[in-house]
Amino acid sequence: MKRFATKAVAVVLAVVFGMSFVACSGEKKAEAAPAAQTQTETKTETKAAETIKVGVLAPLTGAVAEYGNAVNNGVVMYFDELNAKGGINGKQVELVTYDEEGDAVKAVTGYNSLVDQGVVAIVGDVTTGPTVAVVVESQADGMPMITASATAASVTCQMDGDKVVAVYENMFRSCFIDPFQGEKMAAFAKEVLGAKTAAVIYNTGLDYSVGCAESFQTKAAEVGLEVVAVESYSNDAVDFQGQLTNIAAKAPEVMFVPDYYSVVALMAPQAAAAGLSTTLLGSDGWDTVLDVVTDAALLEGAYYCSGYSPDDTREEVLTFVKNYQAKFGATPNMFSAQAYDAAMIMAAAIEKAEASGAKAGSAEYKAAIIAAMKATDMNCVTGHVTYDQYNNPEKSAAIIKIEGGATKYWGNY
Repeated sequence: MKRFATKAVAVVLAVVFGMSFVACSGEKKAEAAPAAQTQTETKTETKAAETIKVGVLAPLTGAVAEYGNAVNNGVVMYFDELNAKGGINGKQVELVTYDEEGDAVKAVTGYNSLVDQGVVAIVGDVTTGPTVAVVVESQADGMPMITASATAASVTCQMDGDKVVAVYENMFRSCFIDPFQGEKMAAFAKEVLGAKTAAVIYNTGLDYSVGCAESFQTKAAEVGLEVVAVESYSNDAVDFQGQLTNIAAKAPEVMFVPDYYSVVALMAPQAAAAGLSTTLLGSDGWDTVLDVVTDAALLEGAYYCSGYSPDDTREEVLTFVKNYQAKFGATPNMFSAQAYDAAMIMAAAIEKAEASGAKAGSAEYKAAIIAAMKATDMNCVTGHVTYDQYNNPEKSAAIIKIEGGATKYWGNY
């Protein structure tokens, strides 16, 4: 009996200890889960801290996608190169891209989306209208921005006519402004081509076109170039025959057409049909026009100003063109070059903000980026860049000539 009792007690004790062991094991497993979760969260937070988000706002589809994709290529290429070298202070740059389709309303939606995703700065937008639509909101947020291609004065400044009311302190550009282009081409027509008379035809629905046209006329008056005809058209126009016939009747030696490549391609055969035998002059919106015009001969002998030429022999240009061709299998245009510069300028400013010790994305961090951008003084692909009081770059322009069905670098002017 004693042996039985002892065995029974042993069994009971074994069951009790077994249950205790299971219970204890269960408690340990229950405690382990939160510990593993905390470790995962820590890794996620560490990864986020090691990544710097930069937004890209551009039309990757739509009527001006040619520009948007060229800009995106330049930005992607620069940050890919930078990441391969270790990023910014050891942190990789993560690009967050939004396709606004060339639409101002969608650009604002895109801007808000990028902000919600935690970007610390934005490269964009690409064309003037969407960029202007975004800039007021971005200033209120103190969001550092740089456009590679929006050239209207109203992009970096609040304007009252041609008078600057206030500067948008957060907004910069790597391209030159509309007045600069109009002035440059009027001076070029008079001083280099020796023209005495000129005509202007421009898009009333496009701030970019209006700004270039106005500054061309102002400069023409200063240098003694007589403007014998001024014609205009709406933003959705496809028939320019009446305006071109009026201009042809005045027989100007040069005609300034400040608009985008798609419009110039439509206008070129109509100008020939109207009997215009004038030297065509254009703005940087002409870039890539030979990709879409039906007959390159229609633009033979034309000149337009650009921020860059792939035929420039500076080391920065040679290296950029070589690397771009290796990456994308094509020769980079002005928009890609200016976007590469915009990314370079932004990255240098972010590096200084990182070194300041301010928390990424904080007001102090953004202010540090903006202050560093204002102090920019560097050699870029499109030239040596510093900024004036309006956050516009101070640099020269490349003049491009269309000859033999191809674009040729005439030189800087």
